[in-house]
Amino acid sequence: MPYEASANSTETETENLVSQPGRGLHGQAVEELGRRIMRGDYPPGTVVDPAKFQTELGVSQTVVREALRVLAAKGLLESRQKRGTTIRPRADWNLLDSDLLRWQGSSAPTDGFLGDLAEVRAIVEPAGARLAATRRTPSDLDTLRQALDAMAAAGTDADAMVEADLAFHRGLLDAAHNELLSRMEVVIEAGLRVRDQIVHGARHFADSIPVHQKLLDAVEAGDPDAAVAAVESVLAQATDDLAAVQARKDKEDRAADVATDTPPKETP
Repeated sequence: MPYEASANSTETETENLVSQPGRGLHGQAVEELGRRIMRGDYPPGTVVDPAKFQTELGVSQTVVREALRVLAAKGLLESRQKRGTTIRPRADWNLLDSDLLRWQGSSAPTDGFLGDLAEVRAIVEPAGARLAATRRTPSDLDTLRQALDAMAAAGTDADAMVEADLAFHRGLLDAAHNELLSRMEVVIEAGLRVRDQIVHGARHFADSIPVHQKLLDAVEAGDPDAAVAAVESVLAQATDDLAAVQARKDKEDRAADVATDTPPKETP
């Protein structure tokens, strides 16, 4: 679609991408194309057609070109003369990039992805809790208390519970006062957000406040071993909740399949 720098062109672009997340047309194009790549719409090695993206997204050549540059910087694409723009092998993707984690988690996350995130949490958070118990400041404790209060106030509001849970675990890593460990927040948040949205969205989960309270108490008491034990309990409950939701969904799916099955016709 030819691009014309006119009011009508801008209006058309806005209408076509208005429902997409992101800031501005450029951000929205990055979001949409990034999600498509992460969910496998364009397998590695695929040659992409920028002109096709212009038509599909209803945006200008400039918007698509800038979006592809962003995705290339994240390791998803490469452009070469005579070959054009292609999807790079997954091994080249910057999988710790916050956008890639978010895109992968929001597009029907696989068991493998959820398992990888759970393993990373099991490695990072106990270490963070141990350090937090010895390095926390009054300000850190206030942050954790506020997050726990927000969890209690969320009730059955899944979105509020997710944000409060994220704030608690973000505060825990920050209380370790290790800049590199704090950067792991990107991975922890991706895993937490996906898990929380599945579990809390299903309205089927154990009360997580008691185990978080024990974790806060251990950090406040300056007891590293108790903090590690408490965070391991939090992680174990998170795994159990997710498994319970999946088992419930599988049961409901099986029941739905049985209900829609048509009994075979009898032969006269």
